[in-house]
Amino acid sequence: MTVSESIKKRRAVYPSQYKEGNISEKDIREILQNANFAPSHRLTQPWFFKVYQNESKVELAKSMVNHYKLLGNLKNVSIKEKKITEKCFQSNCIIAIFMNRDLAESIPEWEEVASTAMAVQNMWLTCVEKNIGCYWSTPNYIQNMGEYFKLKQNQKCLGFFYMGKFNHVEKTATERNDIFDKTEWFK
Repeated sequence: MTVSESIKKRRAVYPSQYKEGNISEKDIREILQNANFAPSHRLTQPWFFKVYQNESKVELAKSMVNHYKLLGNLKNVSIKEKKITEKCFQSNCIIAIFMNRDLAESIPEWEEVASTAMAVQNMWLTCVEKNIGCYWSTPNYIQNMGEYFKLKQNQKCLGFFYMGKFNHVEKTATERNDIFDKTEWFK
């Protein structure tokens, strides 16, 4: 599959769509290595990750549910609790996505967020190539999970990258508005 084909087939694939099978540690390592080659201004390389598999997903799911409850929105809490737990169990692997804010603040924070997002895009494209479905979830309770993740003051969680086996070859490119309707040329 070419890079262009991978880009066109890249889409959010939710845990309920994942197929049976484990993602090898070798593939997870390659996904993370490719994330590490994302560009970053002044080479701050702000991204870092925590990988959850097997039993560690159970503890992560419990913490996610508890932090959701701490938001105080207890309406339909049992439904939300079930959804959070199911997503964790249906996924073969969950990678928590983090950003280190440059302590010297030598570049704007949005550039470090953008660099981390580019790292995630590299992960996503690698997943397409390896027939791994994935999606990046950014629930609002992550802002309160710093203690669970043992984050320092300059670090923040930017979400969860759920992964499971999936065959992208069968997917067609999603329709997009024409890029030239969104482009101005100056010659």
